Amino acid sequence: MYAEERQQQIVERARSLGRVDVSWLAANFEVTTETVRRDLTVLERQGVLRRVHGGAIPVERLGFEPGLADRDAVMTAEKERIAKAALAEVPDEGAILLDAGTTTARLAEILPADRELTVVTNAVSVVPQLALRPQLTVLLLGGRVRGRTLAAVEDWTLRALADTFVDVAFVGTNGISAERGLTTPDIGEAAVKRAMIRAARRTVVLADHTKVGNDCLARFGELSEVDKFVTDTGLDDGLAEDLRAAGPEVVLA
Repeated sequence: MYAEERQQQIVERARSLGRVDVSWLAANFEVTTETVRRDLTVLERQGVLRRVHGGAIPVERLGFEPGLADRDAVMTAEKERIAKAALAEVPDEGAILLDAGTTTARLAEILPADRELTVVTNAVSVVPQLALRPQLTVLLLGGRVRGRTLAAVEDWTLRALADTFVDVAFVGTNGISAERGLTTPDIGEAAVKRAMIRAARRTVVLADHTKVGNDCLARFGELSEVDKFVTDTGLDDGLAEDLRAAGPEVVLA
C-alpha cells in the first residue's frame, strides 16, 4: 500500500470514529509506529487531522479551523489545477461572486485579462491584486473581518448580498458530503456562503478532495443547490459518484 492510500484510510477512520490510535493503526496496516507517526504529521500539516496524545483526531471534532497561511501551504498543486478548471465557468461578461478561501484565491489570480467583469467578494486578501486590473470592477463586501480567514462576515455582509444578483458564485467549503451537504466550522461564514448561493444564477463549489467526506459544524447548502463541484483527481471514484447522485456535476482537475 502506498503512503497516500494509507493516509487516506487513516483520515476516513478518524472521521468515522472521532479518533485514531497510533498502536492500532500500526497493527492494522502492519507498519511501524514511527511510520504511523510520520503519516499523522503529514496529515496534520495538510490541516485534516490534529495530533493528540497517542493518536489524532479530525480537526472538525475540535471545532478547529486552520489559519489562512496554514491552509494556503497545503494541496497547492491541486488548488491551482482546480482554479484553472474553474475558469471555464467564468462568463465572458457580467458579474461573479468570489468567496473567501485559498482555492478561490487561486481563481482570483488567473481571472482573464480580456473580460469586463464585476467581481463581488468578501475576501479581503484578494482585493489588492484585483483592484489593479483595469478591466475589472471590484466590489468588496463590508462586515467584520475574521482574522483567521480574512473574510468579511455578519450583518453588513448579509445586507449587501440580499440586494446582489450575479451570474456565477464561486464558493469554497471546508466540508462536502452526500449526507450533510456543504459545511464550514464558523457560523458567520456559513451565513455568508448561504447568502452567496441565493444571490447567484449558478453556483460552482471549489475544493480539493480532502474536503470530501468532511462534515463541519455549520451547514450552509445542499448539494442540490450546487451546479458544479470542481475538485482534483485524488477524489475516490465511489465518493465522486455519490456526489453526482446528489445533484452537482463533478469535475476532476
